[in-house]
Amino acid sequence: MSGVKQRVPQIILTVVALLLIASAFVARPEGSEAPFGQRLLAFADQEFATWFSILAVFAFLLGGLNLVATHLVKVRDRGPDRYYSLVTLVSFLIVLVIGTAKLGGPPGLQGDVTAPGSWLTAVFDAVLSPLHATLYSLLAFYIASASYRAFRARSLESSLLLASALIVLLGRIPAGRHLTAWVPEPLAFLRVEELSLWILRVPNTAGQRALMIGIALGVIALAVRMIAGVEKDPRSGGDGS
Repeated sequence: MSGVKQRVPQIILTVVALLLIASAFVARPEGSEAPFGQRLLAFADQEFATWFSILAVFAFLLGGLNLVATHLVKVRDRGPDRYYSLVTLVSFLIVLVIGTAKLGGPPGLQGDVTAPGSWLTAVFDAVLSPLHATLYSLLAFYIASASYRAFRARSLESSLLLASALIVLLGRIPAGRHLTAWVPEPLAFLRVEELSLWILRVPNTAGQRALMIGIALGVIALAVRMIAGVEKDPRSGGDGS
């Protein structure tokens, strides 16, 4: 019985994935006289996105319940971080009530929960936005610290990284541009702002595209393993091989 329960989700995943992949290569039928297979693929292309949105709603619901349950346990057990959990629970419940009731905004199911003047917008502008700004301001110091450790010229690769970073930084500020303003016009490509743009457009773009291609190949490989049923649930203890 347990084997059947494990096979049913795998069969659903495989069928849905194959239908979506096939629907991307088949044109939508113009009339009702189209073959059944073509109409089936058009139905999958149109309706599965709506089904996924419905599933996402339940996923958010389960995620919220799991958040509440996890932090309730921490508060109940009086753990060392119970005060942070308490703040998380109170904030979550307050924002949930404000957003669900649409306080201060247009009522009804069609009312915009983020309309100007609504309480949810006020909470976002007065609380969440400053917290985001604080987080990113702290992140700048961590980036500077990591850059100092990474850019130390201990090898040829780190030396190239250090030189490229310095050129890009100097090319982005007015003071850096004045350093090479004396370079004659025939050799303008050697100015720091031009070198900075070249690094961003050529080596940086090439590296980003290589990274995206690698990520895409990894996603494709993972999708093929999942469709074929080779990728196992890590909770089952199997490695999928």
